[in-house]
Amino acid sequence: MAYGVRQHLEDRITELIFELGLAPGEAMPPENRLIEQLGAGRNSVREALRALHTRGIVDIRHGYGTFVGSAPLGTMAPGLLFRTRQAVRGNPGALRELVAVRRALESGLIGDVAALADQALFDRLDAEVAAMAAAPGGRGGDGEAQDTAAADRRFHLMLFEPLGNELAAQLIELFWDAFQAVRADLRPAGPPDDLAHRHADIVDALRAGDAEAARRAVLDHFDDVESRVAELAAES
Repeated sequence: MAYGVRQHLEDRITELIFELGLAPGEAMPPENRLIEQLGAGRNSVREALRALHTRGIVDIRHGYGTFVGSAPLGTMAPGLLFRTRQAVRGNPGALRELVAVRRALESGLIGDVAALADQALFDRLDAEVAAMAAAPGGRGGDGEAQDTAAADRRFHLMLFEPLGNELAAQLIELFWDAFQAVRADLRPAGPPDDLAHRHADIVDALRAGDAEAARRAVLDHFDDVESRVAELAAES
């Protein structure tokens, strides 16, 4: 099936979901009914459904049928990672795009967190900061570097939990993971204490209820990341 024809059929199926008012998890019409409604062949409909399945728009459960998916942003991860790795291979400065998106997203949202954060969140964030400070920064092996990165990842994801914004959470996770996958050539972030200190500054500002200080602390954190990206670009 030609790409244009398949894309048209995928668009038709997507529109049909909205026309029928189907919510995520609800069953799609049976295959024979889709064939009739779309005026397309069985193989063409199946191919279009498989393509939509890879994007999370539909969920094909073999033996049970096809259901409406929730289209999590994680389905974008392979494409984003591929695009970024291709760009960075020829131009390490392309990492700036990922950093710029993360910087804008997190600094823009942190002010709202300041009004909602509570002691339970501070305790959890403090635990991740302590984990960063205790790690040897990867100098003892890949496992230790992974432990530091895991604590960093958990910190940034839980930081915005009070907002209850699922889209923001998925975007932060998506761009964090993509950046981590292509950052191998960057200069290390410095001693673990430095990394922990930058994150502790964010927590301290939130604990004080100071939205502007929290925003500055997030920006300071990304200033360090951007400086390391700039060094890599200058060396290439």
